[in-house]
Amino acid sequence: MLTVVAIICGFFLDFLFGDPHWLPHPIILIGNLISFLERKCRQLFKDDNVLMLFGGFILVVIVLIFTFGIPYMILYFAQKLNPWLAFVLQVIMFYQIFATRCLKYESMEVYKQLKVDNLPLARQRLSWIVGRDTAELSKEEVIKATIETIAENTADGTIAPMFFMFIGGAPLAFLYKGINTMDSMIGYKNEKYLYIGRYAAKLDDIANFIPARLSAVFMLIAAYFLHLNHISAWKIFKRDRYNHLSPNSAQTESVVAGALGVQLGGGHFYFKKFVPKQTIGDNLRAVVAEDIITTNKILYYTACIAIVCFLFSKLIYLKL
Repeated sequence: MLTVVAIICGFFLDFLFGDPHWLPHPIILIGNLISFLERKCRQLFKDDNVLMLFGGFILVVIVLIFTFGIPYMILYFAQKLNPWLAFVLQVIMFYQIFATRCLKYESMEVYKQLKVDNLPLARQRLSWIVGRDTAELSKEEVIKATIETIAENTADGTIAPMFFMFIGGAPLAFLYKGINTMDSMIGYKNEKYLYIGRYAAKLDDIANFIPARLSAVFMLIAAYFLHLNHISAWKIFKRDRYNHLSPNSAQTESVVAGALGVQLGGGHFYFKKFVPKQTIGDNLRAVVAEDIITTNKILYYTACIAIVCFLFSKLIYLKL
């Protein structure tokens, strides 16, 4: 039961304060580990695609062992020393895993630059939170990209970690963050990452399969409470939820596109190579910068609905 209380505390700490910059962030450490292992794989296997695929598998295994094992051992020994020490450490871990406030902050930095017509700086701030090339994007494309990343990362940065927290506490949530971080760093379908990142990308698809769909359901409820077009959100979700190269990304993007009455998706440049994609939603109106604010409201409402649903589900399970 203390784990559930710790999740709620970490959730609200993130809502109130966001990422504490003075505290070393574990995701950076995970990213450093992935970068180190990638360099070693490339040094050892060079241009051999079969060996690079094998190296990518070993990379995934090592990251999974570290991301689950380290928090598990920390909490295990903390519990032996003092249960309240373990509780405090769990709160800190959950606080750092959640990325709701950070996502809102970074997206609003893009919004602020758009409102003062500083498109170059808006593109630069956008490049910090998306994988696509941003240097040549128009204002409309910058807005759409910001909306899309909020919608997608509502699942990746908030709902999915929360889902795994309630199942397996901090160790399982960190395991998920390791999977998600690997995908964001090496899970690309291009010449550089096609082999070394294949297992990471497939594992991320599997890990996000249920959370992405739960996120879409919670978003539909959020759209209703926000008095957005929840009927259109449901229609577009049913029609366009697979209009993406990923089986999961369009689940939430389709809900947002329908709720806002805009069209998202379409092809973009990644590492200077154009990647064609299907569109999501109907082009009923042009996007405006204020749509970023509305999408962040959907993010916050979705997060609150999710934690209430997960909490009640956990309490019912514990009573059983």
